[in-house]
Amino acid sequence: MKLYLAIAVLVLAFVAYTEAQEVTMEERFNNLGQQMSEFGKTVAEKAKTALDGLNNNENVQKAKSWFQEQFQKMQEHFN
Repeated sequence: MKLYLAIAVLVLAFVAYTEAQEVTMEERFNNLGQQMSEFGKTVAEKAKTALDGLNNNENVQKAKSWFQEQFQKMQEHFN
């Protein structure tokens, strides 16, 4: 009988210990919010870097100039 009582006390102590270390739902939501905002910032930085790289690309600049020239020609033609 003493063995059963000792095992029950140890199980209760173990449960109390694991519950004390468990993260609450509120903490999980806070962590999720922080992770999502960090993810958003990272994605935004990478997108900005990629777009800056595209804008500085020589082929993109040539294509942009070509389209501007064609648009100017069309405007002159219709005026």
